[in-house]
Amino acid sequence: MNKQQFLTAAALAAALTGVGQAQTATGAQITRAGSQPATVGPEQFFTGRVRVEPVWPANANINASGGMVTFEPGARSAWHTHPAGQRLLVVSGVGLTQEWGKPIQEIRAGDTVWCPPGVKHWHGAAPTTAMSHLAVTGTLDGKNVEWMEKVIDEQYNAR
Repeated sequence: MNKQQFLTAAALAAALTGVGQAQTATGAQITRAGSQPATVGPEQFFTGRVRVEPVWPANANINASGGMVTFEPGARSAWHTHPAGQRLLVVSGVGLTQEWGKPIQEIRAGDTVWCPPGVKHWHGAAPTTAMSHLAVTGTLDGKNVEWMEKVIDEQYNAR
């Protein structure tokens, strides 16, 4: 594991376990799996079947939300940016991601992706394989995403 991978893994672990967060007088909080309903990715922001499961919201202790997003084969997000950046951890399957003006890149289970603040990009599943990722998204002034136009088939298939 190189230094960047170690720092990425350490940062994700800290975010997921609360290391470095201010402790509250009420102690640990457990949100039970399945207690927060999953939603269908809205058609205005996604192409194909997408399921979004909230994991944790941004709050006073951590200024980033977490969500598990599952893309069925061929499904993808619209082009978008994040004002405070986003880290993706691919947990299963094979996916694709692309920054505006750059080639499409394949991503696989175990890969992490850093989406820098303000960089236009999209991500989703490969054409024949589903993909799930944990998205840790920073919030700036109460906002975590700026949605743009959809990724058309010609863009998605330009590999």
